Amino acid sequence: MADNLYNAIYNPDVLSCIANLSNDEVFTPPVIANKMLDLLPQELFSDPNTTFLDPACKSGVFLREIAKRLLKGLETQIPDLQERANHIFKKQLYGISITELTSHLSRRSVYCSKTANGNYSVADFDTIDGYIRFKPIEHTWVNGKCKFCGAPKQKYNRGDELESHAYEFIHAAKPEEIFKMKFDVIISNPPYQLSDGGNSASAIPIYQKFVEQAKRLNPKYLEMIIPARWYSGGRGLDEFRDMMLNDNSISKLVDYVDSEDCFPGVDVAGGICYFLRDSHYHGNCIVTTIHGETRVEAYRDLGEFPTFIRHPVALSIVKKVIERHETSVSSIVSSQKPFGLRTYVKPDKRGDLVLRYNKGTGPFSKKNVLDKTEWIDKWKIIMSYLTADHAGRADSEGKRRIFSSMEILPPKFVCTETYIVVGVFPTKIQAEHLFAYLKTMFARFLVAQIATTQHISKYSFTFVPMQDFSKPWTDVELYKKYKLTKDEIAFIESMIKPME
Repeated sequence: MADNLYNAIYNPDVLSCIANLSNDEVFTPPVIANKMLDLLPQELFSDPNTTFLDPACKSGVFLREIAKRLLKGLETQIPDLQERANHIFKKQLYGISITELTSHLSRRSVYCSKTANGNYSVADFDTIDGYIRFKPIEHTWVNGKCKFCGAPKQKYNRGDELESHAYEFIHAAKPEEIFKMKFDVIISNPPYQLSDGGNSASAIPIYQKFVEQAKRLNPKYLEMIIPARWYSGGRGLDEFRDMMLNDNSISKLVDYVDSEDCFPGVDVAGGICYFLRDSHYHGNCIVTTIHGETRVEAYRDLGEFPTFIRHPVALSIVKKVIERHETSVSSIVSSQKPFGLRTYVKPDKRGDLVLRYNKGTGPFSKKNVLDKTEWIDKWKIIMSYLTADHAGRADSEGKRRIFSSMEILPPKFVCTETYIVVGVFPTKIQAEHLFAYLKTMFARFLVAQIATTQHISKYSFTFVPMQDFSKPWTDVELYKKYKLTKDEIAFIESMIKPME
């Protein structure tokens, strides 16, 4: 039975067909699973003592593809097919499913049977689960949130009829006790986020919890495929980003700028990446950046900057800017809620100021301004906190605009948190010069190196240098000032759309 399944040519592969069922829990296409397995030392698949764990099984694709490699790699050491299959499935492959449904799917694709001890199972198991387990877990509530995953009690404290999304692997205080063994390889595509009960699609990331928990088990090799938004943003990911960028055991990083190049039909804002962490390796990382048909490889120090810059040419440009040690524009950018006014704040019936809000303008009382009252009598540049692009995705021409709406507000104008304030000046001419500077491809390109999610923030302007705003600036002047090469200029202009 094992010979029939694992040596067959899959056309089509059923796991490819279901690989795009969910944006939160994305199923891995077999072709991507195999590309990840190709990064591992291939002698692992000829070693009968190598152990593998997928702590977030959905389709079982990783375990299935590992099994196919082991069945071939151990052929000379264990010639009898059934004996070889029993050894592989009972001593080398382990999985923890994220739901009861995916446990059935995983066992069906790995063992060829919904139950591990079924008549058609490829191995001789005594139990229904085999070594692909699912155990219903309860959240542990502390101050209204789960202390393990951060899920809000208000949303996830519900009956057994609904999925709790309390994943066993990250809710275990001692994950090593789950199978009571040490693993050589941990490989997975974990759930990406949990709804936080807020408006619309508001959610908290959760994939980092799986990476952190896997590291605690200290495997020889760790591979996970996760959203790439941790490079420069992501809610609550500051510590995770710092950990990843300063982990010199990450030997390889494969970066998909557009998630659909990795997961066809699945839109993950900011792109997708997978990495290999080799516990015996210490050094720089081989980074492969993929965007459509373009594939660029570079040897990189991931921790060179507090954010990860995707493309080597972009890195060269940023270095030329940084080495001048100029103050960053981020120093004059407001935080969210620049005047302390939430999005839902509307104009008053009468007032001595004008409020710019998401539907236009209207009168507003100065007494209702909660913050930055010293800005009221100055000229201000405001812009929407939402990008014009979909989180780093280029238009049909392969270019990004970055900023959506920008305006100059005169004195006596304030705004809600629909906007951020990018600079405050005593004179109109200075505001106009900053406004023109922000429209240059140079400035927006530098913002693009950080703005990989749909939000623009103070942090997004980290690489943008301040200029003398007593004069206007053009791209030609900026290219010359920072000594950009023709190739670097062409790279900027191939990525950034002119802004009228």
